[in-house]
Amino acid sequence: MNATVNDLVSESPTVAIGDLVVGEGRPVYVIGEIGINHNGDPDIARQLIDVAAEAGVQAVKFQKRTPELAVPPEQRDVMRQTPWGEMTYLEYKHRVELDRGAYEKIAQHAADRGLQWFASPWDVPSVEFLEDLGVVTHKVASASVTDHEMLRALAETGKPIILSTGMSTLEQIDEAVEILGTDKLVILHATSTYPLPPEETNLRVIPALKERYGVPVGYSGHERGLQISIAAVALGAVAVERHITLDRTMWGSDHASSLEPQGLQHLVRDIRILEQAMGDGVKRVMPGEVAPMQRLRRVTD
Repeated sequence: MNATVNDLVSESPTVAIGDLVVGEGRPVYVIGEIGINHNGDPDIARQLIDVAAEAGVQAVKFQKRTPELAVPPEQRDVMRQTPWGEMTYLEYKHRVELDRGAYEKIAQHAADRGLQWFASPWDVPSVEFLEDLGVVTHKVASASVTDHEMLRALAETGKPIILSTGMSTLEQIDEAVEILGTDKLVILHATSTYPLPPEETNLRVIPALKERYGVPVGYSGHERGLQISIAAVALGAVAVERHITLDRTMWGSDHASSLEPQGLQHLVRDIRILEQAMGDGVKRVMPGEVAPMQRLRRVTD
């Protein structure tokens, strides 16, 4: 039976996502968010999967929408300048969606490169679409925290769920967690400002969320640079998600706050170094200190 928000635990639980385990004492689960940075081009999606694999992440994430359901009615006819000419926002959202054939190729290419793949569904039909493709987990975008109909559909899949918490109050997160349960839940602290200024990051929420919900907690970042994501790991984040792009100057809303290939490589490198540096918290004389101690310490016990 799933625990509720009131049945919090003090232990450090783990969640299995496919053949990987997310939680304290495990390698940080690094997600390269491709999102819609493929700009509707399956070849760019393939290139971004390659970028992620070469950087050493464990998973890539996309976004899946049914535009007629996901786009608010008042936004549908708003005109937008795009690389494909002027079109309505609804037409634009259709233009950047990938079809089933493209996703089947994405799934195969990710598997060939040793990566997990999944997506943030933005509506119930998209949940069904992704389930039919056999994703290992589902991601709840910050924009969907209050979409209880979709959360219930996700809970019914029985899959692990990764819940982003940007632009949400604790009360809204409580309600989402009540629906999703805590047995297979990973929560990501996030602030939905693009790009994210340091003063809005509020990294101390990471341990607070862990204490409140008793589930593995990670970080989804939209900042420029690497420092904040690395600090999140130092504060206990067991998963890190960052948008990735081939080039931050590409057209599209998320590219400017994304990591380019070299930045992603450095992020993974620095996370792995930090994992080694964190240690177990037990103070003792380290092997490398023995010789200096014998040479430098005049008084010994």
